[in-house]
Amino acid sequence: MAIQKTEKIWHNGKLIPWDEAQIHVMAHVVNYGSAVFEGVRCYALPSGPAIFRAQEHMQRLLDSAKIYRIDVDFSRDELVAGMVQTVQRNGVWPCYIRPIVLRGYGEAGVNPFNSPTEVYICNYPWGKYLGTDAEQGVDVCISSWTRMAPNTLPAMAKSGANYMNSQLIKMEAILNGYVEGIALDDKGYVSEGSGENVFVVRHGTLLTAPLGNSVLPGITRDSVLRIARELGIQVVEQGIPRELLYIADEVFFTGTAAEITPVRSVDKISVGEGVTGPLTRAIQKEFYGIVRGEKPDRFQWFTPVPIGSKQPVSV
Repeated sequence: MAIQKTEKIWHNGKLIPWDEAQIHVMAHVVNYGSAVFEGVRCYALPSGPAIFRAQEHMQRLLDSAKIYRIDVDFSRDELVAGMVQTVQRNGVWPCYIRPIVLRGYGEAGVNPFNSPTEVYICNYPWGKYLGTDAEQGVDVCISSWTRMAPNTLPAMAKSGANYMNSQLIKMEAILNGYVEGIALDDKGYVSEGSGENVFVVRHGTLLTAPLGNSVLPGITRDSVLRIARELGIQVVEQGIPRELLYIADEVFFTGTAAEITPVRSVDKISVGEGVTGPLTRAIQKEFYGIVRGEKPDRFQWFTPVPIGSKQPVSV
């Protein structure tokens, strides 16, 4: 899906025109993938636009930068304020927000320490990530590509370099006629999709892979875990063998972009009855009720964006 550009982008604390947000071809990030980023959603609540779990997203951004030894001159609260300012100035919501911390134009070698840090925040309209049929479920495959092994690339960091692995998973799935791929870790256990965490329901228990299985600590993943426990659903974080996906009662993806998307089949084997299962529906009902403003924000997940009299754009 093409990006619909907005008017301004936040750059190192200042708003600049969208078309001026440029980097040099010899920037460190272009040559070596040295960037960390976030994907954040701003929803249109009845009370006005509000950013979903802004503090948690900006903390994960700073954690990713710390893992990669990238110094960031802005605090978590300043970055949250930057997101609010960007959405407020552009007047575009609901929207997707993309904060990026990258190493810019400096030295040409692998050593990153003499390349400056640049911080950008942009926002733009964006709808369903896995397609319009995502509510009915998507067809996925087990990827032939393995997720990064421990002590190779840090899977807990949301870095641009890690997503070269994700691109291989995604392209293979699409070329083979699937919507998405699920990758295994280096031991053969279920890890995650190209950009989503994976949940499995078996005999009434909700299972998901622990962080040690090369899993990104997803913000929506955490939201689902909190909702499920509140609903009294038994939750277990454990290693998930590949074959459990074939005999699962329910499988679903979670992520900022994917939100909560049921999986209809894995490797052309139907998941359960091939329709969205009851636990998935129950969790979806609570999650979407909160993000649409139909249910109270009982977890204090939203950061409001003061807008005034402007009306939301359609996506």
